[in-house]
Amino acid sequence: MANTMTNSSDALAEQAKRVTGGQQPLVGLTVLDLSHVYAGPYTTFMLAMAGARVIKIEQRTGEHLRSRGDNGGASMAFAMLNSNKESITLDLKAEEGRTLFLEMAERADVVVENFAPGVTGRLGIGPAKLHEINPALVYASSTGYGTSGPYRDYPAMDLVVQAMSGIIDITGYPDQPPVKAGPALCDFSGGVHLYGAIMTALFQRERTGKGDTVEVAMLDCVYPQMASNIGMFHSSGGKLATRTGNRHGGLGISPYNVYKANDGYVVLNAPGDHHFRAILSVIGRDDLADDPRFLTRTSRVQHMYEVDDLLESWTTQQSKYDIAEKMLEKRVPCAPVRSLGEVMEDKHMHERGMLKNVEHPDLGRVVLPHSPLRYESAPQIALKPSSPLGRENHQVFVDWLGRTEDEFEALVEQGVI
Repeated sequence: MANTMTNSSDALAEQAKRVTGGQQPLVGLTVLDLSHVYAGPYTTFMLAMAGARVIKIEQRTGEHLRSRGDNGGASMAFAMLNSNKESITLDLKAEEGRTLFLEMAERADVVVENFAPGVTGRLGIGPAKLHEINPALVYASSTGYGTSGPYRDYPAMDLVVQAMSGIIDITGYPDQPPVKAGPALCDFSGGVHLYGAIMTALFQRERTGKGDTVEVAMLDCVYPQMASNIGMFHSSGGKLATRTGNRHGGLGISPYNVYKANDGYVVLNAPGDHHFRAILSVIGRDDLADDPRFLTRTSRVQHMYEVDDLLESWTTQQSKYDIAEKMLEKRVPCAPVRSLGEVMEDKHMHERGMLKNVEHPDLGRVVLPHSPLRYESAPQIALKPSSPLGRENHQVFVDWLGRTEDEFEALVEQGVI
């Protein structure tokens, strides 16, 4: 049966390659990227890495993520999110700038922006205007709270949305102040959801020939991620503490924690009874296999402090990588707590092509991420470092839009580009 399934999968892959010509699935699409910082740029990064032509449109001084930090040039975060895009500059407050943008929108498939609600409308380049000149266009907007509702006009960044969504309140230890999540999870969750919304709208366009306006609010995106915590809140009638430290958000699994090793930390998780029996075997405590405190997940949750003490009495005598190796041999969910430096050199992610060593024109040799999305019918697209500000101005305005050299020079002199 396995061989039959493999052969069938291979045949489907070969068929897909013949249909697509081995090209990335979005080759032929043109995306105008008005977005900045994280949410929108991550959406357009994934579109670019799927083969779309992404034209990043920035103000003449560049979006501020380029100079975030003290390096005076493209920041690492900018480089991570803007590979494989063409960079142009454009003053959208100038009449000629808006004219140029409308000409581009008439030829584009997708426009992506993450301004505050209403900004593009006030500039005269909002969705109503763009659909008037290009009914097939997909207009995609990412905001903190959406384009409707009482919070519509509140300024929102990742930290603020973490607070409003309840994420900060559930993060940390019950007897200590709440803390934010380490990564910018609201921004990037918004970016992923916006990518899904765009692709759904493009699929609809294939059926109807018409584009659509899609929007994603970061607040909406992150609420479902707190499912375990919400479950505990509901089942306890709102009485149990919402912060559980490194334990399970719903306090429904034990062991589920970060444990000290002799050179750092590891995480261990035993979602099933067989996982815990395997843990007992690894730590040499098979004698506890029938102990009523540890026999079932329910009993272990009731005795989670004893479970943690048992495990940490063993883990503190071992190195984090030795612990992980021994646990993984028994198929126990376990991992060393790694530093960012360790992750950036991860052999698995480099072998899969998710991480690439790249010579960046501004930053030198750096590690950059590829897209997490893979397509069996096409080889992974080459990673091209983010462009210097405005490098593709001539390519876009002259070669694509058809402006003459004199007209191009005039745009530069007028400060439009």
